[in-house]
Amino acid sequence: MSGPEGAWGAVLETMSWVGLVPGIPLLLLGWILALRACKWVATTAEVFEAGGFQGFRWSDGDGRQYSILHEPSEVPMMDVGARVGLYYDQCHPSRWSLARPRRTNAAILIGSILTGIGLLSIVAGFILMAL
Repeated sequence: MSGPEGAWGAVLETMSWVGLVPGIPLLLLGWILALRACKWVATTAEVFEAGGFQGFRWSDGDGRQYSILHEPSEVPMMDVGARVGLYYDQCHPSRWSLARPRRTNAAILIGSILTGIGLLSIVAGFILMAL
């Protein structure tokens, strides 16, 4: 092919390689990371005070008790004995949040975009060849 079709063909083939070669490994990496990630569990915790610090005390579904102290600057002061909604990481209970954690996986996002660009470039290249 010569002329504009040849140039478009070269651009589309380059885009297919640029999209698929890094995109598919990034998708695989993102899926592996998503499978290995621990779940965050919602629970109700009780506010307690120890040594001038406040903390949260809660138990999981298996009956294990957890408690953690936090800096006064991390969380607003609450009444001792108050019940609050708490989210914690099942694998690492010391990781907690009062707000629902957002799980983002940049590898899946970028891998999906690049793989999509690569696949669209392949389809567009076949269409260009059929014309």
